[in-house]
Amino acid sequence: MFGRFMNNYYYGKSGKGDFRKEDMPETRMQLFWDTLRTRLSGLCRLNLMYAVAFLPTIIVLIMGVYNLLNRVNVVFNAQQGTLQEYVDAVQAQQAGENAENVQKVVISQEEQEAIAATDVRGLLDSMLFSTLLWLMPCLAITGPFTAGVSYVTRNWARDEHAFIWSDFKDAVKENWRKGLVISAITSVLPLAAYVGWKFYGDMAAKQLIMIVPQVLVMLVGILWSLAVTYMHPLNVSYELKLGGILRNAFLLAVARLPMSIGIRLLHCVPALLTFAAVWFFALDPMIGCLILAAYYILIGFGLSRFITASYTNAVFDRFINSRIEGAKVNQGLKDADEDDGDDGDDGDEADGEAETGKELSGEKPEGTAAAEKVTE
Repeated sequence: MFGRFMNNYYYGKSGKGDFRKEDMPETRMQLFWDTLRTRLSGLCRLNLMYAVAFLPTIIVLIMGVYNLLNRVNVVFNAQQGTLQEYVDAVQAQQAGENAENVQKVVISQEEQEAIAATDVRGLLDSMLFSTLLWLMPCLAITGPFTAGVSYVTRNWARDEHAFIWSDFKDAVKENWRKGLVISAITSVLPLAAYVGWKFYGDMAAKQLIMIVPQVLVMLVGILWSLAVTYMHPLNVSYELKLGGILRNAFLLAVARLPMSIGIRLLHCVPALLTFAAVWFFALDPMIGCLILAAYYILIGFGLSRFITASYTNAVFDRFINSRIEGAKVNQGLKDADEDDGDDGDDGDEADGEAETGKELSGEKPEGTAAAEKVTE
């Protein structure tokens, strides 16, 4: 009985119908909301598996915020001459009912003055550097799992069936190498961009011309953060080498720059709302972090990948699939191509390579990605 329950939980129930032809959505926005409503419970189950890969990242971020707030509070209280009262309050809170039996920590005047002289800016830089350093291995391991989730959400976003566990596992097995490389680079870039910004910023204080490499470092980091939106969907949708994935992703990010920025900002909305609650409504920062972590553990990661899949499906249909002979486009929509007669994988899963760097014809001036003929 338990095995049957787990099978239904992760694999779903067979014989469950999708949209009828006359009920199929006509626009991408309708398709997104219809499929999201249909797959919402599945996204929660998928997210629980995916969140396991991000647990180290969540723990590092929460500990980083906690240590930063604790140290900043200590410095500020020392500067205001209330460090002893602050230490007594924290110690009493931690001791609880046993406060009378706990030996009191006494802060001398010399210690308080030394702490008050701490450079807050230097403290922030040190804490941010150590947090970014710890995040590197945590983010690097997420790539293979992101490939699996990208495959499942890609199918769901165009109203195709996908088993939560088996399709996730198969996609991880087939795409883990390139996914791992992508996530490894992604994990290094925040620290590299931060160090480069600080290094060239210090040099720019003496030589104004050094502002140029400082800005270039940040542009590289921003451009990668936009291009990574397309990398994992490209990885699971086309037979491309790593260089082809990166080239296509960067060109699509530049060609669709406003939408690329919009999608990236959309993913930041939960964090921005939490920051607003902390800043304007005096919510405790640690409580805010815990609420944000709970959101991502329950559905946040899966919902983010589903939004990305819905967007990238439309982009690929316009700039890549439409140029591949026999590839289906507008899947899930009422005007979808139905000429293939093959119920298996669609054309963009066939062997072949999508090439970028070729200018499209005049009717698609925004395009930067084209594709060579693919045989099914």
